[in-house]
Amino acid sequence: MKFLNNKGEIFEGDYDINIARHTSSHILAQAIKRLYPDAKLAIGPAIDTGFYYDFDNISIKQEDLLKIEEEMKKIIKENLKIETFELSKKDAIKWAKENNENYKEELINDLKDDERITFFKQGEFTDLCVGPHMLYTKGVGKIKLISTTGAYWRGNEKNKMLTRIYGTAFKTQEEIDEFILKREEAKKRDHKKLGKQLELFMLAPEGQGFPFFLPKGMVLRNLLEDYWRKIHKQHGYVEIKTPILLNEELWHRSGHWDHYKDNMYTTKIDEVDYGVKPMNCPGGMIVYKSKLHSYKELPIRAGELGLVHRHEKSGELNGLFRVRCFTQDDAHIFCLPSQIEDEIKGIINLVDEVYSRFGFEYTIELSTRPEDSMGSDELWEMAEGALGKVLKDLGRDYQLNEGDGAFYGPKIDFHIKDCLGRDWQCGTIQLDFQMPERFDLTYIGEDGEKHRPVMLHRVIFGSIERFIGIITEHFAGAFPLWLAPTQVKILPISENEIDYANTLKRKLEENNIRIEIDSSNEKIGYKIREAQIEKVPYMIVIGKNELENNTISVRSRDGNKTDNISISDFIYKLKDEITSQLDK
Repeated sequence: MKFLNNKGEIFEGDYDINIARHTSSHILAQAIKRLYPDAKLAIGPAIDTGFYYDFDNISIKQEDLLKIEEEMKKIIKENLKIETFELSKKDAIKWAKENNENYKEELINDLKDDERITFFKQGEFTDLCVGPHMLYTKGVGKIKLISTTGAYWRGNEKNKMLTRIYGTAFKTQEEIDEFILKREEAKKRDHKKLGKQLELFMLAPEGQGFPFFLPKGMVLRNLLEDYWRKIHKQHGYVEIKTPILLNEELWHRSGHWDHYKDNMYTTKIDEVDYGVKPMNCPGGMIVYKSKLHSYKELPIRAGELGLVHRHEKSGELNGLFRVRCFTQDDAHIFCLPSQIEDEIKGIINLVDEVYSRFGFEYTIELSTRPEDSMGSDELWEMAEGALGKVLKDLGRDYQLNEGDGAFYGPKIDFHIKDCLGRDWQCGTIQLDFQMPERFDLTYIGEDGEKHRPVMLHRVIFGSIERFIGIITEHFAGAFPLWLAPTQVKILPISENEIDYANTLKRKLEENNIRIEIDSSNEKIGYKIREAQIEKVPYMIVIGKNELENNTISVRSRDGNKTDNISISDFIYKLKDEITSQLDK
């Protein structure tokens, strides 16, 4: 296939889905201009799932998308050749003014006076863009418009609300059809919908971005945290807890005030400025620095389930996936330079163990030094080299993500894939030579002198809240037995079986089974349907026959039934199933 970059150079290659989607966003904008000439153009990038374009001076409803999509298909069929040209900043502004494109004018004004300003043109349509694009519109393959929503200009809620249209592009119609099927399945699995249905958590206007966990959600959360504590203890970690509020001087020392202040909440205490922590690491520094350490103590693996707060824009909040407060399953490892590789290998082994428990496979990215960073070239090269070497030694494939490291060090990111093939970045390992320097961390070496430790930052879940959202969608709310907030629900057919139900409940609770009784006056069919909607793994149905024979009848949520078994046999089955799930 042929492509065009912003220098006017034509190059060939295989179908590139990102270039196809970027080109599709321009085709969308061209179709809008044909159908709605007074629409104003904002921005239209390619994204992981397709593309979007933002418009002003236009009102689009879901039912309008078919008409717009048909116009896009006409443009694709016309097979317009795409061309590029360059203008000076002065002429580019003139173009924006002449075409009444005030959003493009704002973007151009943000550019440097001597910066190359490029445009791409297809037929009668021209757009400010850095490219690259397909050489002809037909090259995008197959397109589908998905939805329309509102979006603030530049993601800032203080700016005007624009109309955003989402779409996707693939090489074949079969891929489009598969994408739509997965998207429909994802809608059914939406954690916000399931969170309400299963009574796990709620979101309230009184606290935008601050989720409320309900009793069943707390059971799920505590199970995850208990598992986290157990497995970290097995891997040689100790647990600490650091304050949510720390003074401004600390955040200057850590570098967060200079690099992260816009995302922090601040307050005053006794006329002193304090920051609500957006990260746990500076508190971890203070804990390490509270006493003198010997090389014999290292490595020190200090874990923390730390609540952090970050100011996210309201338009970007999304259930548990994007919130303003969340609990990071952090750990900070202080080690000797000679221990770096073994510690990274140990973390990767821990990652393997945790993700396999939930049935996740993952891919790896190695992210290198960003533009906004601190520290010497020598230390960055050493840190990047150490991470790369470990991955090669372990035989792990990874993708290089240049310029996306943390401001204090490079990192390894773990992207898990759920049952729908969606990618979620959760775990990370960050190698940090900077923080120990800024906090003057030391240890006494074999020579009796002070030396600087190396620090590793890492998370596995990423955040408890987001991980709950991910696994809720991954399991479609049907959590495995060990993780289900309610493992068994007893459904008496009539009031005559209530006492027997309570006896069964006590026996199950004695064996650490999470149990509920539906003692409502509803018919048994209704009770069964309600328990299935709640995704309860097992239902015990008891009526006159079970009461007289001191037995139970069991239904699983997948429809299997077992009649007239003893409660002891059922408890044995439950324990065996839980054990097998936890031993995976």
